[in-house]
Amino acid sequence: MRLKKSDDNEYLFYLMKHNIQEMINQESGTVFGSVNKKDILGLKVMITENRREQQEIAHILSTLDEKIEVNNKINKTLEEMAQAIFKHWFVDFEFPNEDGEPYKSSGGEMVDSELGPIPKGWEVVTLSEITEITMGQSPSGSSYNEDGIGTVFYQGRTDFGRRFPTSRLYTTEPRRMALAGDILLSVRAPVGDINIAVEECCIGRGLCAIRPNKGIESFVFYQLLSLKSIFDIYNGEGTVFGSINKKDLKDIKVILPDEDILIKFDNLVSMFDQEYKELDKESRNLISIRDTLLPKLMSGEIRVPIDNEQ
Repeated sequence: MRLKKSDDNEYLFYLMKHNIQEMINQESGTVFGSVNKKDILGLKVMITENRREQQEIAHILSTLDEKIEVNNKINKTLEEMAQAIFKHWFVDFEFPNEDGEPYKSSGGEMVDSELGPIPKGWEVVTLSEITEITMGQSPSGSSYNEDGIGTVFYQGRTDFGRRFPTSRLYTTEPRRMALAGDILLSVRAPVGDINIAVEECCIGRGLCAIRPNKGIESFVFYQLLSLKSIFDIYNGEGTVFGSINKKDLKDIKVILPDEDILIKFDNLVSMFDQEYKELDKESRNLISIRDTLLPKLMSGEIRVPIDNEQ
């Protein structure tokens, strides 16, 4: 349904966002909840009749949203740059050689391996040789809460974000744990979704925690992102839901570069990753501020100062 307010659609947007729960409460239908035009137009809302104040409220909230969107775009670019470098170096094998020239196209020596030709001095290893893998185990359901009591708990990918999960569920009986910086991988349909833990947390049976060997954290993260086609195979297996077990995960074969190239890659890309993390943290703070201000501005609990001369 399209809603239009002739003088200020931005204010209307935030007004509807503020009253979304009221609309949900109007839902009807036996299978899928729905609301009709009469329900929406009959929704009672509280507004300020001062048009300047409406504009200022919308301006404050939209400024926060615009900054969040800018951060998201920068982070998207940072990840695309890092993935492009990973592909150039470790898929196309065009990492800089000793003279700073692209290795393969400059005549770098290649040798055969079970994963195809690879640069001389590199090797094929299993994922378990470069990481420590912990499969999740779910605590008792009676221990779950959303009141912040106990340990942050992720049952599966439900609370995954673009790169970092959002804390929502807690448990007072944690079992399998992940540490801050561990890579969280969805091992049940859909297999292969990835986030990074921002704090120590409990992981349920829908996840595993992958802890890279020291010094190759960025390499392992982008390596896992590049394994999507392998993880997709497991999404098609099973009678109902796809899944991957610990043995299959540990046995996945990957190409391991020599130490000098690994160090150069991590030194370069870790700068992107750190900036991504800082911008994501800033965006989370802005979202919290916006979500706190929205009901207070809309209800009049916080009033926007208006110049009486305008």
